[in-house]
Amino acid sequence: MRIVTALTSPAHIVDTGYAKYSGNFTAPFSVGYLGVPYAQPPVGDLRFRAPVPLDTQKLKSQKQMFDATNYPNFCVQGTTGGGDAGGAGTEDCLKVNIYAPANSTSKSNLPVLVYIHGGGYIYGNPRNWPFEHWINQSPNVVVVSVYYRLDSFGFLAHPSFREGSVGDLNAGFLDQILALRWLKSNIAAFGGDPSRVTINGQSAGGGSVEMHLVANEGGPLFSGAIAQSVYREVMPSPEQQLPLFNFVAKQAGCDPTAQIAAVLACLRKVPISALARAQDLAASESSNTVFGGYNIFRPVLDGKIFTDHPTNLLVQGKFARVPIIVGATSNETSGGTDIPSALKSLYPQLTTQDLTEFNKTYVESDFSSDQQRVRTATGEAMFRCGRETLGGAGRKFTKAWTYRYNQPNPTNSQPGDTEHAAENWMMFLGSNTGTNGTGVRTGLNKVETAFSQELIAYWLSFVRVADPNSFKLARSPNWPDFSTGQRIVLQEDPKSTTTNSGIFSEADPPKEIARCAFIVSKSTAMQD
Repeated sequence: MRIVTALTSPAHIVDTGYAKYSGNFTAPFSVGYLGVPYAQPPVGDLRFRAPVPLDTQKLKSQKQMFDATNYPNFCVQGTTGGGDAGGAGTEDCLKVNIYAPANSTSKSNLPVLVYIHGGGYIYGNPRNWPFEHWINQSPNVVVVSVYYRLDSFGFLAHPSFREGSVGDLNAGFLDQILALRWLKSNIAAFGGDPSRVTINGQSAGGGSVEMHLVANEGGPLFSGAIAQSVYREVMPSPEQQLPLFNFVAKQAGCDPTAQIAAVLACLRKVPISALARAQDLAASESSNTVFGGYNIFRPVLDGKIFTDHPTNLLVQGKFARVPIIVGATSNETSGGTDIPSALKSLYPQLTTQDLTEFNKTYVESDFSSDQQRVRTATGEAMFRCGRETLGGAGRKFTKAWTYRYNQPNPTNSQPGDTEHAAENWMMFLGSNTGTNGTGVRTGLNKVETAFSQELIAYWLSFVRVADPNSFKLARSPNWPDFSTGQRIVLQEDPKSTTTNSGIFSEADPPKEIARCAFIVSKSTAMQD
């Protein structure tokens, strides 16, 4: 981060007590403080280790002012799986972007939204999901977006990491926890209230929200949760990730048969480019023939932060009982040609008997085609049933609102389908994620802008008072909570007006409820 020697906008300066940060004004109300560090750079001996808090005493003694007017470099990226190579980015990336109203002060006590980006725990750049327009629409919140380590840099796993002498499991998730702890101590300086924090994420970010709800985090770090398209992939054991560790170590030029301390010492000296090539090569390999189904880096069941798989803990009521919004898009899926092979590739521990039961549960007569049947089975297993699981837990123990997002991304390759991340396009000015931290923003027309404002109003109403209805737009309908058996359908006005809402409520479909209950019954085998 650049040290400031002269400032043109002295009004937009925040003093955390250990350093000052100058922000970037976006008219009419938003100031962004971009790339504010929350941890020491995880480089050298800190690679593959839990994040280390900032040395605030040292920073305080230096009495520095930093330029926070430009987006920082993002965390090292992995491949998106489309044949692209990862590797762009930096390890010195443990930072947050903070968006606050221009008139906020350390006494404002505004509610806070913390956004955790998606990307399968492999890629993602918070710059592609900006929040200036959220603040400009509703200048009564503070928004924080978090950078966390990805792919092998964030989720390298080995059984020896359990005791923590040579490495740490789930380093990328520990980054998120430390960011929340930093926020608790410092967000007041930016105008936020550390006692009113809502965590929000989409896809892997939604999966992260689910994990924060069940994780042992050493005390409450948030008071509400919004989970979009919860990524319900496997949470394997470190032992199941061991072939992947050995493969990547060998590809990076380190001997995986050596003592683990020596392997880690070697891996910590390997250039980013070599690790990036190794992790990309692992992702492209056949997961069944080489790794037994576990060929990508992701959170693991460590026995400390996570004592059981998230679904099991939710069903048992062992989670942070805070108000919840949770939902999925209408057509998101993981694809495949048939249910058994598709689900086996996603959840390697499913048995032949389990897969037979899946085939029987997804009754052919309930679907218009076999393709729709397969898409629904994989989509409900991987994403959509997070709505039932989290919503059901929230309804039982606290309060929950659920949704079905039904507005296609107009730049989608499948016109008419509301696929994964369609709401991101709408909420973030027409933004689509590209490779290696890039993104393309096409902007919204007037009708899309009006709908986007409805979405943002619901979200920020929930952030402000734990209810999406209190500060919704006047044209938007009331969002019934999940205890009524209703969910809301989020879509544009079909008549393409900017003055009427197309949003409506619907009953939670009984057949979908039954299928999701079946999926929950398989959660141990699915390791989700």
